[in-house]
Amino acid sequence: MPQLPAPAYPAEVLTRLEADAEEVIARYPGSRSALLPLLHLVQSEEGHVSRTGMAFCADRLGLTTAEVTAVATFYSMYRRRPGGDYQVGVCTNTLCAVMGGDAIFDRLKDHLGVGNDETTDDGKVTLEHIECNAACDFAPVVMVNWEFFDNQTPESATQLVDDLIAGRTVEPTRGAPLCGYKDTSRILAGFPDQRPGAVAASGGAGAASLVGLKLAKGETGSQTRVVGPRGEAPGDQPQKGAEHLSSHDAPQQTSASDPEHPAGPAAEEGE
Repeated sequence: MPQLPAPAYPAEVLTRLEADAEEVIARYPGSRSALLPLLHLVQSEEGHVSRTGMAFCADRLGLTTAEVTAVATFYSMYRRRPGGDYQVGVCTNTLCAVMGGDAIFDRLKDHLGVGNDETTDDGKVTLEHIECNAACDFAPVVMVNWEFFDNQTPESATQLVDDLIAGRTVEPTRGAPLCGYKDTSRILAGFPDQRPGAVAASGGAGAASLVGLKLAKGETGSQTRVVGPRGEAPGDQPQKGAEHLSSHDAPQQTSASDPEHPAGPAAEEGE
């Protein structure tokens, strides 16, 4: 059925958003290029991209609401309905699934009593499965408001969501400290993170992700483990003292997605 026009923002909210929108649009030579950060901006106001937010973006950029809706529904980082303070995303793509991502997702669904893209009754946690977190070196990976929690197990992931719900301090494996979903959306809109020390704490990629780059630059020592060319013996043992090992070198156990058919250690081709 046809819907009534979206309600307007309250006057004080509209004034504030208009000022922020002008700042965002001024960054781009063409105004419609500002649509993605503007969607993050309106999401930071309500915790999701509402019809009111899409109408606001359309008005500021000279677009139709259909054009804005097409973009807002394409990208999974934009919520279409209210959600929790913490978006907990479990990677269930190939490598994370093999390393235990499916088992983690199933455990969290049972533990929280929610399904995919659903929110706990207290409004704290929204659970979703993610196709890839671009962190395969640290599989299985869970993200909370887009910050990394690497080398997870069903047990550690369960403790993680329990801590979030209880309001306890949770530290990502790498990256900036956690903040609420609305605050995260504002940062993604391109506004400075005002929390003391948060920017410096964001850091970069983990050590396991940088090994290939260091090899290409000749910056690694002789202790770096490298798979040799076909027919040659494997290289030396892993480099000691790495800041953050991948799950493939980590001492802790990871859970197989299919307990009846656990994956064994990888071997060289032909072995």
